[in-house]
Amino acid sequence: MNYIGGKWKAVILLHLIEKKRYNELRKELSMVTERTISLQLKELEEDGLIKRTVYTTKPPLKVEYQLTAFGKTLIPLLNAIADWGKETAKRDKRVSVVK
Repeated sequence: MNYIGGKWKAVILLHLIEKKRYNELRKELSMVTERTISLQLKELEEDGLIKRTVYTTKPPLKVEYQLTAFGKTLIPLLNAIADWGKETAKRDKRVSVVK
């Protein structure tokens, strides 16, 4: 749980199953503050779950995030959590579904 604990780490990892630019991730996680996303990404990178790639060939700066091989071992767990959440939301009207 040290690797994926917290409110947003699992959500961020789920979104990073496919490689994403930082701005794409921000748009998909509009309910999360930019500061929180940045901090969580830094921790996930330090833990070896994601890889950050910076492209400086021309302005504007391009930054991409993707799962590492270690991070990809979490995909079955992340998908199971997402499926459980969707099923729970169908039964429980108090829970909203986040895409």
